[in-house]
Amino acid sequence: MSGYNKLVRINDEHTSLYIADQVKDKDSRYHGGIINKTTGIPSPSHVGTSSVIGTWVCSYVNKDSTYFHQQALAERLTDALDYMLNQQHEDGTISPGWTNYHSPPDTAFIVIGFAQVYHLLQNDGANLLAEKVTLFLVRSIPAMLTGGCHTPNHRWVLTAALANLYAIFHDPALKQRAEEWLREGIDISEDGEWTERSNGIYNSVSNICLYYTASLLDKPALFTYIRKNLDMMRYLVHPDGEVVTDYSGRQDLGNAYDLSPYHLIYRLMAFKDANSEYMAMADQALEKINDIGPVNNHLMLGYLTFPHIQQEHITRADLPKTYELLINEDYNIKENLHKMEMVGHHANIKHSSMHTSFGAPTVRYRKDDVSVTIMGMNPSFFSLRYGKIKLLGTQLYTSFSPGVVEFDSIKKIDGGYRLSTVLEKGYTGPLPQSTSGDTSIWYLLPHQLREATHVQTFSVWVDIIREGENWNIHIHADDLQDVFMQVVFIVDSSTVIAGTGIEKIEDNHYFWKKDSLAMQNGQDKIMITAGAFEHWQPSLGDIHVTNNLTFYRVNLLSPTDKSFKLFLSRCMSP
Repeated sequence: MSGYNKLVRINDEHTSLYIADQVKDKDSRYHGGIINKTTGIPSPSHVGTSSVIGTWVCSYVNKDSTYFHQQALAERLTDALDYMLNQQHEDGTISPGWTNYHSPPDTAFIVIGFAQVYHLLQNDGANLLAEKVTLFLVRSIPAMLTGGCHTPNHRWVLTAALANLYAIFHDPALKQRAEEWLREGIDISEDGEWTERSNGIYNSVSNICLYYTASLLDKPALFTYIRKNLDMMRYLVHPDGEVVTDYSGRQDLGNAYDLSPYHLIYRLMAFKDANSEYMAMADQALEKINDIGPVNNHLMLGYLTFPHIQQEHITRADLPKTYELLINEDYNIKENLHKMEMVGHHANIKHSSMHTSFGAPTVRYRKDDVSVTIMGMNPSFFSLRYGKIKLLGTQLYTSFSPGVVEFDSIKKIDGGYRLSTVLEKGYTGPLPQSTSGDTSIWYLLPHQLREATHVQTFSVWVDIIREGENWNIHIHADDLQDVFMQVVFIVDSSTVIAGTGIEKIEDNHYFWKKDSLAMQNGQDKIMITAGAFEHWQPSLGDIHVTNNLTFYRVNLLSPTDKSFKLFLSRCMSP
């Protein structure tokens, strides 16, 4: 089955699925909206009712759909669009309902998709439906011309929305506003990493939005940034099709995501560049698709808006299955963090995050069904997938700077990599006399003027060495005595764990006091040596707990020189 045919089938299935969820009570303020399965309340957001509208319009205008020109579907679309217009505020924005009230970027997500909906309805001659979409778009223009953002990717969402509106209404002010956002420059490293390091969600948002912007505003240089990320993502996919989320700066952190959101942009760029690797990546994404996508990255809308990608003449290349590379090796993150001190915001900005881990070094290793990630500036520094076994993270905590250690450097060494950092902690003296005032309220005092005293440092480094098919994690700490340390191994709960040195602390949490730890899932097996119990502390920092994870804690005391050897093997079938 071709990609197009598969998406037509999925789109039709979702068209049917959402019909039962539409609010039909005409006295309800939610009349016409689609009930959210989690909240029980409709939302006009790009993942809510507006996405369903995209799905229904695709079924309605597509001759290959079983719903083509069905009057009953047109009536439901009318009600759904009326709901969207009723939810639109006087300032042209919408509020998703769970956050971001009167939100320009959330409105921009919808504008992107509704611009495509507008063209499809216009071409189909569905004038009454097109007029409702046009009204929503016209109303949104003031918010798009004045509205701001929360996150780095929101800039490109707003830019894409402005570009789409400009292509329809030809107002120069729309293009000028888009240019204002673009003048900030594009936030991507040379190796293709976006600021938010969100392989599961926001990479694909920035990619597809820049594609629309580049196409509609004639900005071919923007395609270069898209290519950088698409090239990088070839190496950030596990053997089972999950993407690497172990170091994300957003809500996909540590959760399971696949390539589905990348399907449309890989397909578009495959045809633009005649790129056989991009086409193969699009195919890999297609294998996992069971949802048609939000309205701004709606797969069926994309295939109907850009019908040339329905063809299958681009060849497919073999994707890399054996590789080892250090991403962002040459990115000078320390220099940029130093520059940040000079900017003046003092790492205090409203409604957003600084994303100071952008550009941090990351190692990716893969050989067939072994997939390893080594991470700098991240709560977890090592993860390993072997067949069905998922060692999802390895963390190091200390009592020196209480909490998790994030290594700020990764360097190549003989046989592997060294992660290192120097922790610093001290005390502060009295305020200079010239700053004394009439208050001693702690938060009103100019603490930045205090002189540091008795500053101490604590050096920690980890050598990760590959020894054939096996791995060695060697943890070192300097000679400062009696710093409590704890290594935490985080394992997917579907993996069976056995060992004589395991002692339960509480649900999902165990001390690993001695001897080996055996992990097994099906025929796949990892043996790790060896546990330790040099102090009694159950925890040295907060650990985010979910029901599908188990935690094995090894207690160490500085000075530290401790190795964990991971032996990978496969049991023979009976």
